[in-house]
Amino acid sequence: MPVDQLPTPALVLGDAHLGVAPAPSERALRALLRDLPGRARSLVVMGDLFDFWFGWRHVMPRAGYRVLAALADLHDAGIPVLWIGGNHDCWGGDVLEAEAGVTYTLTPWRGRLGAWDALLAHGDGLRVVEDAPYRRLRTVLRHPLAIWAYGRLHPDFASRVALASSDTSRHRRAGDEGRGLLAVGTAALEAPGGPRLVVHGHSHVAALQRAGAGWYANAGAWYLDQRYLEVDDHGIRLRQWTGTANDSMLAEGTFPGQ
Repeated sequence: MPVDQLPTPALVLGDAHLGVAPAPSERALRALLRDLPGRARSLVVMGDLFDFWFGWRHVMPRAGYRVLAALADLHDAGIPVLWIGGNHDCWGGDVLEAEAGVTYTLTPWRGRLGAWDALLAHGDGLRVVEDAPYRRLRTVLRHPLAIWAYGRLHPDFASRVALASSDTSRHRRAGDEGRGLLAVGTAALEAPGGPRLVVHGHSHVAALQRAGAGWYANAGAWYLDQRYLEVDDHGIRLRQWTGTANDSMLAEGTFPGQ
């Protein structure tokens, strides 16, 4: 079901790369999701929760199944989960919606995040020049015929191929240290009628800074440093999970006009 408004407080995280992430980072994610009902009213996943995901008709990748179960529990508890598909988990969002109850989209999401007019996008393919070759490849990979053909492969073999091909983009932060996506986000924040909050993932570079007429944010890569964003109607905070009641606050921004 399409969603254009999410309640706050909201937690925002992404790039967990389950399946290749260290075991402690997955355990920390499950712990955060267990605690979420007491601290937030919605959750946003900024993509690449899995290092590889494909929605076969009768089987599911085993990596991260306990996290999927935790997301389903949040849905059952009445906490909406918005999942912005990334370049590693872009095949089979209908299965994620059916099994976990999330709202899944492969297109940028523009809506109300509490009081914020927000624009959320994973970030892959957004840089005009640098990402042009990738955008051409993405058109092929997401073509219905390519997805149909890939779905005919045995899941074990298909998973090995996908995990091997994604090794480079997984094990590093963006070479430009996130400046390219910051420029994209700033342009949106400066545009007439633009949002007041832009959030990206993908670069693995955490950020929270003033830009244009609002704020630009990136939660970074959960699998690298367990950071996330906390958004309410008064402001936005970049936090790091510590496993205690008081997570470390790394940066803070106030709602425009306050």
